[in-house]
Amino acid sequence: MKKVMLLIIALLFTVSCSVDLAPVEDWRSAELVDVSTNEAFTIEDFSGKFVILESFAVWCPTCTEQQKEMKKLHELREDVVSISLDTDPNEDAEKVLEHIESNGFDWYYAISPINVTTALIDEFGLTVVNAPSAPVILICEDQSFRFLDSGVKEAEDLIEEIEVGCNVE
Repeated sequence: MKKVMLLIIALLFTVSCSVDLAPVEDWRSAELVDVSTNEAFTIEDFSGKFVILESFAVWCPTCTEQQKEMKKLHELREDVVSISLDTDPNEDAEKVLEHIESNGFDWYYAISPINVTTALIDEFGLTVVNAPSAPVILICEDQSFRFLDSGVKEAEDLIEEIEVGCNVE
């Protein structure tokens, strides 16, 4: 029995050392890695810009519809940074890259580290990782933010959210 307990403790120690479970004080300052370029970035890096942060999963058709609207948004406004954050723990960079390429998307895509996912859930509740609800967070130039209503948001509605929600004149 002692050997089994020691084996379990050793296994848990190994897993905890290989996964970054350190709490994130602010999800905007957490390091993310773009799956297309392997470049590290944070949401704070885009201070002074409008950011649309979308939590998604590759398997989610609603998410793909939301991303198609984000693509339209980029055609209408070039001053918006989009970040699609895969919060499904069963998906990896390879699946996300395939999704990006098959749909012709070209903005920031990252796999959410568990500590970032946890911080987002702490901030917004479980809806933020409920992919079929098309969760989107609007982040203003001053890094203030708000969680948008559920459902696919059309490009024009996202522009209105930016203008009204971020007090754009």
